[in-house]
Amino acid sequence: MINTTQLSFFTLAGYFDTGRVTYLCFFVILALYIFIVGSNVLLIVVICVNRSLHEPMYMFLCSLFVNELYGSTGLFPFLLVQILSDVHTVSASFCFLQIFCVYAYGSIEFSNLAVISYDRYLAICCPLRYHTCMSSSKVSVLIALTWLLTFFAISVLISLSAPLQLCGNIINKVYCDNYSIVKLACSDTTANNIYGILYTFTLVLLVTLIFYTYMRILKVCFSGSKQMRHKAISTCTPHLASLLNFSCGAFFEIIQNRFDMRQLPNMLRIFLSIYWLTCQPLFNPVIYGLNLTKIRVSCKNVICRMKVFTLCHKSNFKI
Repeated sequence: MINTTQLSFFTLAGYFDTGRVTYLCFFVILALYIFIVGSNVLLIVVICVNRSLHEPMYMFLCSLFVNELYGSTGLFPFLLVQILSDVHTVSASFCFLQIFCVYAYGSIEFSNLAVISYDRYLAICCPLRYHTCMSSSKVSVLIALTWLLTFFAISVLISLSAPLQLCGNIINKVYCDNYSIVKLACSDTTANNIYGILYTFTLVLLVTLIFYTYMRILKVCFSGSKQMRHKAISTCTPHLASLLNFSCGAFFEIIQNRFDMRQLPNMLRIFLSIYWLTCQPLFNPVIYGLNLTKIRVSCKNVICRMKVFTLCHKSNFKI
């Protein structure tokens, strides 16, 4: 029996020999990470420097984009290192750190989407109460709670998993996963299972409430004027698309954890396991940047200013 005091590393068995395409995979993932960082940073800067975007919905979106940077940074650099490594091992301490980052990212994502749905509900269904309910102080409190409560919940999750006595150190994935470690345990995991069920139930309840909120919004929209219907749908469409994308990705991950999926091709299993961590940070900047008019126009203005500044700097340098 191996306990956590003796266990110094985990082996990630999800990796396989990619042969000649190793460097291609590396550069593709690097390009994706650069795009994620660049696009999310651009949107964060645009929201922060543009006073017309200092509204509750855009503040919540800023929190969402910060979370995309946080989640992708917890995975992509790790993948880049592992792709070029011959031995796919990770220290136990770093493994639990990655679990903290990945699980916190998922919970904060759902929490941000829940807060955004509440904001849209108040703006569309209760417009007279909106500015009272969504004051700047309340916006700050909601954003702070979204992050702090999640960090506390994941800290409890890690504190239950870290002391477990383990009978092995092989994780059948390309990144560290809490449930995979719990399955390696030789000791009693009742507390882990109960907390895991409560944690999953809370997220399912949160997603259900979000969908219910948007159903209420759509009901109000279709009973109103054509102009109101068009404006509400154009605003809510990116939020619903983001929610559906992330919920499907998280659902794939939960199914893969709970059931034996060895009959599926290895590449498909890897894709399904990292979909929720890779596609959402790519998807959100594109869908919000293209669909929300204020953000799209502000991004164009920032890019134009950067081009003008670059041209002026080059001309001054030549002189």
